[in-house]
Amino acid sequence: MDPVASLSETVRRKCRSATWSLGVKLSRGTGVAVESRADDEIVARVKAPGRAVAPTVVLYPKAGEWECDCPSRFDPCEHVAAAVIALGAAAPKAETPEATETTRTKTATRATPAPVSWGRVVYRFARAESGLKLTRAIVYANGQQLPIPTTLSAILTDRAQAQTINPEQSDLLVDRLLESGARAVLSPSKLAGILAVLAGSARVMLDGRPVAVVEERILPLVAIDDAGDNVVLTTRRDPRVTEVVSAGLALCTEDGVQTLRPLGEMELTGGWLQNLPSGRTYAPAEIGALIAADLPDLVRRLPVDIRSRRLPRLVRDIPPRLVLDLHQAGDSLSVFPTLVYGAPPIARIDDGKMVHLGGAVPLRDQPAERALLQRLRNELDLLPGRRVTYGGADAPRFAKRLRQWRGDLTGDAATVVATARHLAPQMTVHATPPSRQTAPTGSSAPVVTFDLRFEIVEGGNADGREPVAVDAGAVVRAWREGLGLVPLDGGGWAELPQGWLDKHGDRLSDLLAARDASGRLASHALPDLRLFCEDLDHPPPPGLDHLAPLFEAFDRLPPPVLPDDLTATLRPYQREGAGWLSFLRSAGLGGILADDMGLGKTLQALCVAGPGTLIVCPTSVLHNWAAEVRRFRPKVRVCLYHGPGRQLDETADITLTTYALLRLDSAALGRRTWSALFLDEAQAIKNPDSQVARAAFALPADFRVALTGTPVENRLDELWSLVHFSNRGLLGGRREFDDRYARPVAMGEAGAAARLRQRIRPFVLRRLKRDVAPELPPRTEAVLHVELDERERAVYDAVRAATQADVVALFQQGGSVMKALEALLRLRQASCHAQLIPGQHATTSSKVEALIEALENAAADGHKALVFSQWTSLLDLIEPHLKEAGISFLRLDGSTRDRAAVTAGFQAPDGPPVMLVSLKAGGTGLNLTAADHVFLCDPWWNPAVEDQAADRTHRIGQQRPVMIYRMVALGTVEEKILALQQQKRGLADAALGDAGQAAALTREDLLALLA
Repeated sequence: MDPVASLSETVRRKCRSATWSLGVKLSRGTGVAVESRADDEIVARVKAPGRAVAPTVVLYPKAGEWECDCPSRFDPCEHVAAAVIALGAAAPKAETPEATETTRTKTATRATPAPVSWGRVVYRFARAESGLKLTRAIVYANGQQLPIPTTLSAILTDRAQAQTINPEQSDLLVDRLLESGARAVLSPSKLAGILAVLAGSARVMLDGRPVAVVEERILPLVAIDDAGDNVVLTTRRDPRVTEVVSAGLALCTEDGVQTLRPLGEMELTGGWLQNLPSGRTYAPAEIGALIAADLPDLVRRLPVDIRSRRLPRLVRDIPPRLVLDLHQAGDSLSVFPTLVYGAPPIARIDDGKMVHLGGAVPLRDQPAERALLQRLRNELDLLPGRRVTYGGADAPRFAKRLRQWRGDLTGDAATVVATARHLAPQMTVHATPPSRQTAPTGSSAPVVTFDLRFEIVEGGNADGREPVAVDAGAVVRAWREGLGLVPLDGGGWAELPQGWLDKHGDRLSDLLAARDASGRLASHALPDLRLFCEDLDHPPPPGLDHLAPLFEAFDRLPPPVLPDDLTATLRPYQREGAGWLSFLRSAGLGGILADDMGLGKTLQALCVAGPGTLIVCPTSVLHNWAAEVRRFRPKVRVCLYHGPGRQLDETADITLTTYALLRLDSAALGRRTWSALFLDEAQAIKNPDSQVARAAFALPADFRVALTGTPVENRLDELWSLVHFSNRGLLGGRREFDDRYARPVAMGEAGAAARLRQRIRPFVLRRLKRDVAPELPPRTEAVLHVELDERERAVYDAVRAATQADVVALFQQGGSVMKALEALLRLRQASCHAQLIPGQHATTSSKVEALIEALENAAADGHKALVFSQWTSLLDLIEPHLKEAGISFLRLDGSTRDRAAVTAGFQAPDGPPVMLVSLKAGGTGLNLTAADHVFLCDPWWNPAVEDQAADRTHRIGQQRPVMIYRMVALGTVEEKILALQQQKRGLADAALGDAGQAAALTREDLLALLA
């Protein structure tokens, strides 16, 4: 079979049906132009809709292969298909997959379009008085010409005319540089840019004659000859130069072909070659200056023909060598590689040119030079003549690589790799008994100062200055980063005690993170210190035995001493929680009380709150806290630090304020050291970078407790923030926490979650309602499926298509998950009510109608219900339907002023049967046990948010079974959100429970939701 026909059959067989169909369309009319054709190679251009530049297709008939410069992900692409069809060597493939063999046979008999030729852009330069002028035209094969009066882009906007033109990328670039059509005289910079684009083009003319554009500069020639006792340096222009046609541009003749080349070394040649010297004579006394200054400079810049015999002798058999000049400044290491000849060097190679340094002139061994340069790049990733400075962790890594380098080292840091220094740990521990310290009220923990330094045991600096020791933090950081060396204060590096650090590095890191500026160790780190001392055979500090119950078994904790004015009767688990908090306070420790929502964290906190206590809570529950204090601790003096005229009462036992005021008034609140600091709904500081979290971290307090039913919602970084507040240093720094815990847990590394739980177990108390409050009525969760009507489905599908395209495009551009969540918002709203979508109008929705029907049934049966939504705009749309159905209701959202009155009105026996609640304003801190039905109108991927809402009613005090309904529109993203919720529930379990793998919402999750 003919090779072309065989290739065509191969393309047709491998081509997708849809792609082949596109190729059929492209091959029709003037869609394909064959630029060259030979037995072994055919080059064609294929017009493609939406592309100014036609893709180039190269066919190799004998090899049965093809190429196309388009970015298509299919191979073969539609351009290859169009090319073989246009050549007439193959019949078009059926345009649909369902076409029969009979249809293919008939199609094969159709006549294929003949190859065509398109107009090409031609560039005509003409001399002007002070330079060159450029005009452009489109020239067709039949000789017809179309001038380009303005821009090529303007012509290409005419679709009919664009079909007859075959521009190249260089044509578009020139069009952009010119910004208009014919110009007067091109400026030197504009001319240089255009010629750089047109280098190698065969469509350039000068004064009506073809000319080739060559990008390589043409330089003057230098010759050095003897003239008696003197040496003469002569500079002349390259014989290929015919004339200078413009500033910096020469017309040359090369092998009978005229070329345009840029002129190099303009300061020597001048715009019109007027500055070339006819020659310079060097007397015998000046030959040294020629060799030391003029000749190295000329050799570096110009081709030099040395014909003189009076210059220094050439020597052979001196191999090139690499010299690395090393200098250290602090933690940075600077290296300057040089390729030289001789020891000491007599010549240096700069940018491929030899610079004579004195004495004989070596005969260059360029193959050996190339081998050395290749080795320098491969082993050290360096280039000669370029100084590189390595800082931070890169410096010791590079110093370690230098130890394997076979070459010469010079400079003040050459001893970095010549002398090995080793480190040995030296620890000091000092403990002050509680009776002799200034400590938090009631604390029985000793004050322990801890220090560990690494001393140098051998080696030394070249200048004799020996560093005494290395900071342990620097050693641990180097070890964490996988470095083998650590920088020394006096210069150089020392080897890490790798084996010692592998055994003790993690515990040492924890101890260092738990120290304050004075070296005092936080109380939570004292058990670690005891184990560390045992491992190193160092006597442990006295006074640590009293912490054993906390770290060994909670049941050994002493019973709490409850306040005399406490009016509540504690449940057993609440008494245990109060005892745990009391013990933490006495030991100088902080904690996270993470009991399930509704188990009475407020009451447990009030059992240990004493004079000088500050409680920070959301604004929505501030007055609820005040009421709880009055109810359970009636004798306690309370200061409500809130409102425009707020003032701190120094005589108050308990001060209540909000997170907003903690952020705004951090300076005022930080002027005193609080005896106890409680953060209610402490997930408010889950972002450690937020202003409110930083204010909480900085607030001085002897005893710190975070109260939250959801210590982890999205990612483990939130747990780090709570632990950093309550026991600073317990989990190390954020980067260390991510390396040691967060990333291994997220990746499902065996034992990672267990290590984290073991680390925080003594300082986090979490009980679930099902375990400690069996008297609570059952809680049933169900899904109310809603079918969208035809109009709602059409709106949803349109939003889904647009959202999916937006999210995919966003991720391709490197956008963040948060930005994608914003795009996902419209899709979720379309699942609830079309009126929420901009530009859409609807009076009701299938979900609202289903909700009203369910509320009517619940109210008729004597039930009360909470209706939650994340959008107040959806609550606005629900209200009219409740009024129409005759169902009375209350509403609580961010605009509600008297929240207590609204809550009390709903809780009253004769209160309305329905309360509309915005998830943000009422999802936490409220007690709404009058309701036993909860409707979640718009599910979200984070189940903790929905659990918080449901627990407004399923809590201590509830007497009736609770029903939780999630309203989900069938065939929408809401169904996938339910599945995603199950995956995300493992996050808190990984840190606090018994199983699971942590995972935050990822790009893959979002794309799956939109699939």
